[in-house]
Amino acid sequence: MSRINLKEINTRAGKEIDKQETKDKLVKILVELDELQNLLFAENQHSILVVIQGMDASGKDGVIRNVFTSMNPQGVNVKSFKAPTPEELSHDFLWRIHAQAPAKRMIQIFNRSHYEDIIVTRVHKWCDDKTARQRMKAINEWEDIISKHNNTNILKFYLHVSYEEQQERLKERIKDPGKMWKYNANDFEEAKLWDVYMQMYEDCFENCNDIPWTIVPSDQNWYKEYIIASTLRDTLLGLNMQYPGLKK
Repeated sequence: MSRINLKEINTRAGKEIDKQETKDKLVKILVELDELQNLLFAENQHSILVVIQGMDASGKDGVIRNVFTSMNPQGVNVKSFKAPTPEELSHDFLWRIHAQAPAKRMIQIFNRSHYEDIIVTRVHKWCDDKTARQRMKAINEWEDIISKHNNTNILKFYLHVSYEEQQERLKERIKDPGKMWKYNANDFEEAKLWDVYMQMYEDCFENCNDIPWTIVPSDQNWYKEYIIASTLRDTLLGLNMQYPGLKK
């Protein structure tokens, strides 16, 4: 594939896309997802791993809340990966990740993921390029293993938000009482490294694309949620699942 240049990809929906029409479509898709997830759980033959990556304030939490809470919570897990604990650091970098891989019938969501170990670590120079290349190879192999040996369908989303929109959202966390709990002064410091983050993400897309990434325009939440919900719906439909019959 040709190298992805994030500067050339719009962070907003195309002008031809109608907002209300898209929101109406999303409501219908969420109803479909409820039934499809029930079918996934009942058939017990496949699993789904949803990887959500993006800059601070790109809307990861909002997607999880607005797309996945329409489903039965018995069949959906969310794991948010923070800085590794001392125990996790004493193992290889994928040790804590593999423990969270979805069992058959489950939808597992990674709110940030194993990709932090080749992005944040490189931005801050905690990981050199040679180690990063080794990790990228390991990530590709790991994704191949769970795809082929446990029927896990992996959906990888990068929430593509503009720098200007990110700044507005970070400032909202200072003013909006409902969002103040998210405020972290360090987020503004990280934003100063924007260009370096974009470079590391583009390198990630180029080298970890055996299972392709979906770059999701994310300045408008309604469009972002529609893209992710419709991609998940289409993936589940493509599994051609059937309800099991009565047990003998």
